[in-house]
Amino acid sequence: MTQPQILLFALFAGIVGLMIWGKLRHDIVAFGGVIVGTLLGLVPVEETFSGFAHPAVITVALVLVVSAGLIRTGAINALARVLANPDLPVSLHVLRLGVVGALLSAVMNNVTALALLMPVDVATARKAGRGAGLTLMALAFATILGGMLTLIGTPPNLIVSSFRREALGEPFGFFDFAYAGGIVAVAGLLFVAFVGWRLVPQREDGPVAEDAEARMRDYVAELVVPDESDSIGQTKAELIAACEKLGASLIAVKRRGRRVYGAPGGIVLEVGDILLIEASPTLLEEVRVELKLSYPDGLAADAPRISLAGEVMAEFVVTNTSRIVGRTARQARLAVDHDSVLLGILRRDRTLHDNLRDTRILAGDILLVLIPETQADAIADALHLLPLSRRESVTMERRAVAAVVMFALAIAAVSLGLVTMPVALGAVVIGYVLARVLGVEELYEHIDWPVIVLLASLIPLGVAMDTTGASGLVAEALATATAGLPPWVGLTVLMVSTMFISDVLNNNATAILAVPVGIRLAEATGTNPDSYLMAVAIAASCAFLTPIGHQNNTIVLGPGSYRFSDYWRMGLPLEVIVTAVGVPAILLFWPL
Repeated sequence: MTQPQILLFALFAGIVGLMIWGKLRHDIVAFGGVIVGTLLGLVPVEETFSGFAHPAVITVALVLVVSAGLIRTGAINALARVLANPDLPVSLHVLRLGVVGALLSAVMNNVTALALLMPVDVATARKAGRGAGLTLMALAFATILGGMLTLIGTPPNLIVSSFRREALGEPFGFFDFAYAGGIVAVAGLLFVAFVGWRLVPQREDGPVAEDAEARMRDYVAELVVPDESDSIGQTKAELIAACEKLGASLIAVKRRGRRVYGAPGGIVLEVGDILLIEASPTLLEEVRVELKLSYPDGLAADAPRISLAGEVMAEFVVTNTSRIVGRTARQARLAVDHDSVLLGILRRDRTLHDNLRDTRILAGDILLVLIPETQADAIADALHLLPLSRRESVTMERRAVAAVVMFALAIAAVSLGLVTMPVALGAVVIGYVLARVLGVEELYEHIDWPVIVLLASLIPLGVAMDTTGASGLVAEALATATAGLPPWVGLTVLMVSTMFISDVLNNNATAILAVPVGIRLAEATGTNPDSYLMAVAIAASCAFLTPIGHQNNTIVLGPGSYRFSDYWRMGLPLEVIVTAVGVPAILLFWPL
């Protein structure tokens, strides 16, 4: 063993140890690792920051931005709302939500897919009278399994594909991972839906979930019935039922500035009617989208707001020094000077109902304001308001079709080999900006920079594993240990080892470490390197034994009130299934 190899193994041991220790963020540890590697002469100086230009890193960043655009248009949320059925048996609910989560994970970041579906799962559990912990872990695992279906489903697939291009001259295709990964995903989904969720201890929802519910303040806000609304011609009774189905309450109907009284079945909605809806900001947005209503424009009570850019509903606390104290929204010129609309006022835990634009605002009030996304901080500074952390994005549903079509064309172009994935996704991002699906100012806000730094820092170290011959040593050890046995035994050992490392280390880091070993193992045994690359891709993604192996596992830890030891109960048999199904599937489609 040479000195560079010894130093590199020691460096990786230190990186892994610090990541498991958990006191420092993974991206800081990885960035420090590549700097140390450069100072030790293991990474050439000119290659230190080459990871930031790596196609896999660029693709991960672009996937996050494109996912944000799809969410902004409501294309995904509309599907998620359809899935909330508290009357389904738990197994069918998990299967239904899990299949959708897996399919979403195939075309977007799987953390984003879980973030979309987790509120649906929690709300469904609440309506069904069961704890969210019964199903949240199964949903997290389902979204992880779905990431194995496509090139962009999970970063390890991108890493494996990029290494293949460097080693063999050509990357994997967009759907190449679906052959073996699809079989594994189906087997895993069936397990978590019909068996897995039963293995997790049942507890009450955790404090994180309760805190989230506590932050969901209800307001009474006004929504306008525009020309294209489906509510036109419906009765107030029908609208009351529709709001209750979504978890909101219809307080009153106003027409030409006055409330309309009478039997709910006899009041028929017209264009320009104002609906007073009591709901949290999230539910208010769901009601608006579902019933095709509009927010008021803040100038005329019955005029719908027409937005050309991204908007959010932001909450602000009025302080004693605020410039809006003692004034109304009209007097403060919220709409004229700040392009904002006052939607609700919460005063001493009581929601104010009528004539919000002409209600004098007092210190201590909590305001719900509709505002251009890029202006939220500016309004807080201009009016001396204290912003609360929670904001609700307003869906741009009119651009959903354009957003989906652009994304579908990009995927088709990559599948046909017309362009590479980074170029295709880059074109989608430009299209989203031109179509005003996303604003230029917010593009970088949707990128998970710690993940980008982690990937970009580890890639040069992964290359050093190969150039120093360290990966060859590991591969030689594996080949020696399985000498005289069928080649698939070595493949299985590599897969199980990678899966175990991924349970205690970040899955991206695991892929970067394992890919060079897989390539050298193929060379040492004279077998097909694609078999080993696919094994690494599947195994690096399947981290189910601990809450730290994958971000999705960590996300559900609090809301599900899980303990560290709960994960292996469902995760261990699932990893056994992944290995038992994955190895034959790889050998079928990528024979040795």
